[in-house]
Amino acid sequence: MSDSPGPHEPLSETFSLSAFHYELPSELIAQEPAATRDQSRLLVVDKNRGIISHHFFCDLPNFLKDSDILVLNETHVVPALLIGRKSSGGSVELLVLDPVPPSESSSESQTVVRECLIKSSKPLKSGTKIIMNDGTELVTERPVSPGRARVVFPSQEKAFMAFLSRYGSMPLPPYIKRTNRREQRDRERYQTVYAKTSGSVAAPTAGLHFSHQLLRNLQDRGVTLAHVVLHVGPGTFIPVREKDIREHKMEREHYFIPPETAHLIGKAIRENRRIVAVGTTTVRALESAADENNIVKTGYGSTNLFIFPGYHFKIVQGLITNFHLPGSTLLMLVCAFGSYDLVMRAYGEALAAGYRWYSYGDASLII
Repeated sequence: MSDSPGPHEPLSETFSLSAFHYELPSELIAQEPAATRDQSRLLVVDKNRGIISHHFFCDLPNFLKDSDILVLNETHVVPALLIGRKSSGGSVELLVLDPVPPSESSSESQTVVRECLIKSSKPLKSGTKIIMNDGTELVTERPVSPGRARVVFPSQEKAFMAFLSRYGSMPLPPYIKRTNRREQRDRERYQTVYAKTSGSVAAPTAGLHFSHQLLRNLQDRGVTLAHVVLHVGPGTFIPVREKDIREHKMEREHYFIPPETAHLIGKAIRENRRIVAVGTTTVRALESAADENNIVKTGYGSTNLFIFPGYHFKIVQGLITNFHLPGSTLLMLVCAFGSYDLVMRAYGEALAAGYRWYSYGDASLII
């Protein structure tokens, strides 16, 4: 990349992967959601004053203005994790990467072929059969790269959601290490209450804290709710391996900006009202859809936008987000928004106060 250091130029700590690592005790990684959605904890970070305070998520209306626009990602998580076996008996785990085709080019009667992440003792070869518990067979069309393959499903496009609902499980992150799955509970709780448009293989976790009552309380206060869709793919969570984070490449994810949301945001910017994003996925959708004049364009798009310190935010002025993995692109985005020093200080306070981490963990508000 053009802003990467030359061969003899020392790497600035701002862009060093090691700068985004911290020690996280394993006992702080939440294995279950809070008993009640809006009773999770909320760390509030005041950017202007550099003040950090501790609250509960149900207190959120106290920190928003009646003029604020709160933007939610209404993507719906698909039960896209499948577990089968090879004819030899070996277990195979598949994660369907694009449960919903990104365009209208696919016919509803077309046989489903999807790229999948594969966990298997040996790489799958072309023609390998994957057998589900009831004998239903999937077939590997061809390997794509290590750990990935295109798979042919015994389903037409119009019936694929029903197929996944029958055979699939919620794709919980690997750091949730339960001895027993609680599939029905996870189908409810690893999903926002406002989820509407199917397509994600991971939850937009900042939204998991909202209850219907809290959304009503926010509207009663005068906060305007707006919606976007960004279907969360595995690219959001792929580890950064490059020492210089600017060399990391994000995978593309698909988004949609409804006309009414684009209109609301444009009006809010003209009236100097705040746009508060619920989650890093909402941030990436809004920032990706904004043109050079900071106007959010309506319609479908895809993005591989990687936000790290030094990025100039065009749209978003407030951020609700969970606590993220060390060295992750998500943490880098949060540091870009809240400033590296303040965010890492906030993380230190959250660790000391025993906040719960990651998808089913607690939340922060940076404003």
